[in-house]
Amino acid sequence: MSEFSKNERRILEKHFSNSDKNVFAVITPRQVDRGALMSRYSRTDKSMRKIFLDEFLKNKNRGEEFYDRVLLEYGDDSVAELGIAQIAIEGLTNIAVKKIEDRRIGFSYLEKSSRYVSWDKKIKGKYKFLHEPTIMKTKFADEYIDACNLDFEVYSKNIEPMLKLIRERDSINNYKFKDKDGKEKKFSAINDDSILKSSMRIYNAATKAKALDALRSLLPASTLTNVGVTGNGRAFEYLLSILFASKLKEENNLALQIKKELDTTIKSFVRRSDDKYGKVLQKYLNSVKKSAQNVAKTSISGTPSKGKIAKLVEFENENKVINSVISAIIYEQSPGISFEKILQQVRKIPTNKKKKIILEMADLRKNRRHRPSRAFEMAEYTFDLVTNFGMFRDFHRHRALTLERQLLTTHHGYDMPQEVKDLGMQKEFKECMNNTDTVFKKIQKKYPEEAQYVVNFGYNYPYMMKMNMREAVHMIELRTVPQGHQDYRIVAQKMYQAINKKHPILSNIMKFVDMNKYELERFESEKRTEEKRNRQ
Repeated sequence: MSEFSKNERRILEKHFSNSDKNVFAVITPRQVDRGALMSRYSRTDKSMRKIFLDEFLKNKNRGEEFYDRVLLEYGDDSVAELGIAQIAIEGLTNIAVKKIEDRRIGFSYLEKSSRYVSWDKKIKGKYKFLHEPTIMKTKFADEYIDACNLDFEVYSKNIEPMLKLIRERDSINNYKFKDKDGKEKKFSAINDDSILKSSMRIYNAATKAKALDALRSLLPASTLTNVGVTGNGRAFEYLLSILFASKLKEENNLALQIKKELDTTIKSFVRRSDDKYGKVLQKYLNSVKKSAQNVAKTSISGTPSKGKIAKLVEFENENKVINSVISAIIYEQSPGISFEKILQQVRKIPTNKKKKIILEMADLRKNRRHRPSRAFEMAEYTFDLVTNFGMFRDFHRHRALTLERQLLTTHHGYDMPQEVKDLGMQKEFKECMNNTDTVFKKIQKKYPEEAQYVVNFGYNYPYMMKMNMREAVHMIELRTVPQGHQDYRIVAQKMYQAINKKHPILSNIMKFVDMNKYELERFESEKRTEEKRNRQ
């Protein structure tokens, strides 16, 4: 581009992927400058590279100055989304990680898996769980530590026996593997050493996942995990305000640590999380919580239900909602006609023709990654759910919906996996759960939030989820795949059945729901992974 001299181009190529094309990546090292450049871009007719040369190159603090003016003087929060950071948080509990992952917008998370990683290792002679600071100052400290230690001891000593049980019950000879010629053969019929080793890796990975899935119910919520978080500045600022407002010491401490690290990369974006503006927001968040508590105390009564629940409690009449869905499907292709007029005419279409339209939309989907169009967001469903906490952690990953949850307690009973019964460890399992219940109830009287830490993954947990049909398709099809954990696959299947019962026409769009039962869930997935590895 004639706009720049040779010297300017040399400079620009250190900060942009090219200096002469209309499309380029911003690679200048400072995150604050990248974001500020993007925002400044909308306030001038200069090209971005020209802005950089004129305004940023000589002024090392230009990015910070820009954000200070825009965020503080003008209050334009959206520019904070232009700063991106990645942080790793290690050694946080399953209570704190869920609070962080409650944030739906602006974040992506990757959390340590209880399916692939065991928690039997000790650090300096101690199992990896939080010695919760508030509880440690109370008379319940020893009981809390003993309860958590018992959980880890029973979990750890049963890993190998559980693995042995699963491998004896589900022999490798029951499964077929691809030989070099691409044909499926039983393990005993394979002669090639490399294929035998590959097959054993597949089987070992699948059986280990099954064993750890069965035992994770014993882990307490105080179990320490790791999570990687990628997010924008606006999302981080709100997350920090929420953590600062928390009544839990762990979450307050995490807020301080996260902010300190973000100050090294996107300081200008998270500055208001705990300043005078942030403290006003924190006060508001706690006021909302307190107000809701007062309403609940004066207006709501009842006793906790026992056992699992997956109940569809709110939905519209299908005859009504299908009109909205079909109207939305054809809206874009009906130029000049208002949605109201389209809706009026769709209402007159015979039911059989409406069903044909939905079936045609379903037929166009060739795999579950072919998401239904946004028109299906016109149908909505609210579910009352009580599942074990371990399973909730998997459902919690679906953030394109409304999810509200209660405190973790022992009030709703617990799940005992079938494998625990098969191994003959019911007595030990019950001992852990009953001990947890006793310790929890003692702590809960004065410290209801802190008491959550002692509760096991196997205890049932209440939450509600509201989603539209489009998200329901994604979640239910994904959570019924063969490699999914049996707990959430069963619940997802029940959710499908409930929607299908109330909306038999619309539910045709849920084309890839798997209603089968599988013994070794991860087997086929591990096979595909190994095949990809071998092709590299």
